[in-house]
Amino acid sequence: MNTLRKKTHAYTAPQEVKAKGVYPFFREITSAQDTEVMMGGKKVLMFGSNSYMGLTTHPQIEEAAIAAIRKYGTGCAGSRFLNGNTDLHLELEKALADYVGKEEAVVFSTGFQANLGAVSALIGRHDYMLIDDSVHASLIDGCRLSFGTLLKYDHNDMQSLKRLLDRVADKPGIKLIITDGIFSMEGEIAKLPEIVQLAKQYNASVMSDDAHALGVLGKNGCGTANHFGLDNDVEIIMGTFSKSLASLGGFIAASADVINYLRHNARSLIFSASIPPAAAASALEALRIIIREPERIERLWKNTRHLMKLLKDAGFDTGHSDTPIIPIYIRDNDKTFMFTKMLAEEGVFVNPVVTPAVKGDSSLIRLSLMATHTFPQIELAVEKIIKVAKKLDVPLNHVNAEKQPANSR
Repeated sequence: MNTLRKKTHAYTAPQEVKAKGVYPFFREITSAQDTEVMMGGKKVLMFGSNSYMGLTTHPQIEEAAIAAIRKYGTGCAGSRFLNGNTDLHLELEKALADYVGKEEAVVFSTGFQANLGAVSALIGRHDYMLIDDSVHASLIDGCRLSFGTLLKYDHNDMQSLKRLLDRVADKPGIKLIITDGIFSMEGEIAKLPEIVQLAKQYNASVMSDDAHALGVLGKNGCGTANHFGLDNDVEIIMGTFSKSLASLGGFIAASADVINYLRHNARSLIFSASIPPAAAASALEALRIIIREPERIERLWKNTRHLMKLLKDAGFDTGHSDTPIIPIYIRDNDKTFMFTKMLAEEGVFVNPVVTPAVKGDSSLIRLSLMATHTFPQIELAVEKIIKVAKKLDVPLNHVNAEKQPANSR
């Protein structure tokens, strides 16, 4: 057996979880992504989706995608850089730049590719990346692909960030502070005002990954920088289409100079095929609906407050979340897997988060809300969560002194 085969043959972690009957990944869904989905021939309440606006089944978006296929076909057969750049992609970029208050935007094939391409292209050998240690994997991989120096600061810890900035204060290179706007596992909002203040003090730049913040924070859901009134202070904004925008793809928005540089240097843009016209049309129509129907964001936050109150009243440990991403800390990997399985059997879909994604004592189940969830659906889900928690002896009556959701919409 050669070395490659030995390595892959020795990897048995998934098989071990499957043998216990609690494997929670690659679950088959046989319906559209909505507040209820079909799994195994039965309806299941979906509390594991990132479709915050609940737009994946919106008829206007479906019609926009169909119209795009009829006009442009099913694919672009090449990269944006060469033959895959349609007028539809350019229209989407203009709309995205206007939405988040930047001069220009550039669309990538996925959000992962956007982060990968932007960071690796902008940061050179004598530059520095200062990243929150809980940022998305795509940002970490983008840092690894660059030739710059990677420095991690403790999660949402401004003193830790300041210490790192002190270390590089006299260095001549770019200093790029990178954070998620909303952290995808914890549900916390980045301390962007403090980050911007430090950036100004140390002549650094700021990049916010708003994958989970678009459609959620700020006026018309246009992101974390707007939420804090810092539109002009966050130089680079990244977003995805696979969450609130009900499609697939990603983008970077920034100054015209930054976008021009990325168009000609970001390898994940130049050497990746363009998103299909249907995906571009879907994202564009979703963006129009979000702007036109701000009540969707209001409903999302009403749902967030309702679910958070029910969980806290029941005594669950929800950490520091103040967004529609709400973790329930189980703090035991095996019990987290079992919790997920038992909830699925009760008709509730949630996502487990275990090591190595988090520390062993920080495993959790992750709930995420849609604007289209109803209060009865939320209340039924909590009823099932409490039922399973009692069966598994998950500690309740957690003393959680944290504030309710910060965005008091």
